Amino acid sequence: MSTDIVAKDLVDAARAIELADSVIGKAVRTLAATGGPDEQQVLAYDLAHASAAVETARSMLDYGAKGEVEATLTCAFVADMVQDLVSRLIGREKLWGVDPSVMAESHDFVSKFRDPRLLASLADKPGPRHLDDDHEMVQATFRSFATKMIAPHAEHVHRENLDVPEEIISGLAEIGAFGLTIPGEYGGFSEGGDGEYMASCIATEELSRASLGIGGSLITRPEILTRALVKGGTEAQKHEWLPKLASAEVMASVAVTEPDYGSDVASIKTTATPTQLDGKDGYAINGVKTWCTFAARSNVLMLLARTDPDRAKTHRGLSVLIVPKPRGEAHGFMFTQPHGGRMEGRPIDTIGYRGMHSYEIAIENWWVPADHLIGETAGLGKGFYYQMEGFENGRLQTAARAVGVMQAAYEAAFDYAQNRKSFGKNIGEYQIIRAKLGRMAVVIQGARQFSYAVAKLMGKGQGSMEASLVKAYVCKAAEWVTREAMQIHGGYGYAEEYAVSRLFVDARVLSIFEGADETLCLKVIARRLVETTR
Repeated sequence: MSTDIVAKDLVDAARAIELADSVIGKAVRTLAATGGPDEQQVLAYDLAHASAAVETARSMLDYGAKGEVEATLTCAFVADMVQDLVSRLIGREKLWGVDPSVMAESHDFVSKFRDPRLLASLADKPGPRHLDDDHEMVQATFRSFATKMIAPHAEHVHRENLDVPEEIISGLAEIGAFGLTIPGEYGGFSEGGDGEYMASCIATEELSRASLGIGGSLITRPEILTRALVKGGTEAQKHEWLPKLASAEVMASVAVTEPDYGSDVASIKTTATPTQLDGKDGYAINGVKTWCTFAARSNVLMLLARTDPDRAKTHRGLSVLIVPKPRGEAHGFMFTQPHGGRMEGRPIDTIGYRGMHSYEIAIENWWVPADHLIGETAGLGKGFYYQMEGFENGRLQTAARAVGVMQAAYEAAFDYAQNRKSFGKNIGEYQIIRAKLGRMAVVIQGARQFSYAVAKLMGKGQGSMEASLVKAYVCKAAEWVTREAMQIHGGYGYAEEYAVSRLFVDARVLSIFEGADETLCLKVIARRLVETTR
């Protein structure tokens, strides 16, 4: 491609994004006028994902201006986005209230950049990341650690459903992984701003590239508690807990979800009742929590409980407590307190995402001091907001984890394609394989660049909606990329001796946790789109 053609193509790409945005805008107005997300759930879901793809494409435009390969990847991504949008629209034009011919202007552009020959040419051109020097160092540090310390354990831990090796936890603590989002005055390494979010995003991707279960998710558990403490904790609480989280002296697990209430946080039933023990004020906790990842190994639970029974089924009666507990065994645990408090954890077997383990925890009269409620008296009833402070960035971190898993899948598929012969030549020479790899490269770079864009927004105190969008797009994309990587491996992709099968089952969890995809799309993204339109 000549420079002139690249420039024109980027103009055409921007125009295609503008047209797609107008289609979504009109369809959102139709959604608002016909009952909203609760009544038109399928339309709302499609619009949420279409909007996520459009915003991912928009984030690629700056990247595309940095070179010829970058421009080609960008244009191919935009063409892919338009094709996806039109495929959602066809047959549902009346439901959307949109004439699909509005996208006809971009037909030649889409044809050019969906050409199989063009996609095949990108098979070995995943594109540079364009990180600054500081973040290049972050990437190099965490990639080196992940390669040397995590990757050698990844398959064995997954196949045998083992625990995260302790040397990984201590090693991550030594390189500052748990202090990336903790301010310096509390023992961490964060200086605030977008640098903090970018560093976490890059570190998470590199750790997840080696293993989702014993790498990428490890630094997310303490981060959720960290952000809740930074947002609402007293100074005494910050000085007590943040240095311990930064050093891994304390490892945290999150206890929010309940068996009957997944994403419906406002309806949770676990209670924290004011009570005294030996003359000290505190709370007695009763209830059941589920999907508590890393709960056996952790030293504390970040637990969301109802402290105001008069506000049942609303989020205004919820508070967050830091609940200390002993370290337990992976196969299950049961602890008691001298006064009769009890905590019992049952592991939940999963097809992937192994190593950290998830648990259902039954809690009876487990007592914690009053100063373990985040914010103490001032934090009563604010637990939902403190929890969301961590969960919003958790969505970005989940996207970063997805990028890492996709990157590993692409590399595994590319390597296999160069070494596997079929009908007399390497399968990597066949157009269909190269086109698959090329589209993988396009999707991964788009996902990565949108993650970076959201990190920069969040560093400015913005990006709440974009964090939801990036999770929605990237986690679904990870399912496709890992599936195609497995397919390229043929029968061996279905065999446990190849890591790609682990990547496939790990990717499947990404659109479930940190907000199930359907709930995220209907209750968060679609609602925000309608509110913005109004």
